[in-house]
Amino acid sequence: MRKGILAVGAMLMLGASMQASADAKICVFDLLGKSGEAYKAMEEWALAAKTWHSDITLLSYQNEAQAQNDFEQGKCDGVYMTSMRARSYNKFAGSVDAIGAVPSYAIAQKAISFALDRRNQRRLNSRIGKQSYEVAGISQIGLAYIFVKDKNMNTIEQIKGKKFAVLAYDEAQKIVVKSLGGQAVLSDISDIAKKFNSGEADIMAAPAYAYKPLELYKGLGNDGAIIQFPAVNMTMDLIIRPEKFSSGFGQHSRAWFINRLNTNFALIQRIEAELPAKYKMNLSNEDRTRYQQILREARIGLTSRGIYDATMMNVLKRARCTVDRTNFECTLGGE
Repeated sequence: MRKGILAVGAMLMLGASMQASADAKICVFDLLGKSGEAYKAMEEWALAAKTWHSDITLLSYQNEAQAQNDFEQGKCDGVYMTSMRARSYNKFAGSVDAIGAVPSYAIAQKAISFALDRRNQRRLNSRIGKQSYEVAGISQIGLAYIFVKDKNMNTIEQIKGKKFAVLAYDEAQKIVVKSLGGQAVLSDISDIAKKFNSGEADIMAAPAYAYKPLELYKGLGNDGAIIQFPAVNMTMDLIIRPEKFSSGFGQHSRAWFINRLNTNFALIQRIEAELPAKYKMNLSNEDRTRYQQILREARIGLTSRGIYDATMMNVLKRARCTVDRTNFECTLGGE
């Protein structure tokens, strides 16, 4: 009798183990599809996941909205997409991309490392209705600089009345453009560059990674410029349904992303260095401070409205002031 019970128990445990190790599908967004760096990184991740007793199938998407929709419809057990869009699943991790909050790669690396730290495990798990979600990784896309069709659009005053392409699903961008007196041209990540290149928009923010594949040189033409002011730091989030994966999978995954950060940042900075020097333009120190002040006020307002996570805003401020103690905001409260 005892042997029979043990045998049944062993079979049940084996069945549970097999279920936890079953094939999982991840929707992966990359503008360049399977040839893009984001997709290639996820191929490395999927290979590593085998050691965590998980077999992963990656599904490639060049349309981010479709990747999210398929995740919502249950066609995928996880989705890899921009943090701005993923913020709806986890505000803490999604707030790493807060407007103007991460002005350098040194700060970006601190922010991502902190967010994925084991001590933040509870903050990386969320529940919306009956569904549970977990942030299983964050990676860097790059600092998004300001692309303008006319190099004379290099001050706050020159932005007033101009058409600024923004991602329609990110309330923060729309609010900031309005506060600057610009006209928001609502876009998606799949068509934002087309609007800039065709002249529907005068200004857009984008990381260096987007320059070649989105042919942004067409929009810049002979008179445009890339203003070297990081309006936002862009990252990718891996969101999973934890019940579809083996126990401890999320922690293994986050550790993998942390270990890969140096490689991730080195790649991004190499791509950034390839931007044509003729387009690069720096702001004066006075204008840089003015922009930072405007974005700071916008972040405080957005946090009070619940768009950004207050804990992450405090962490990002401490990171900024650790890297640059002379920053004007370091003696101010509010974040």
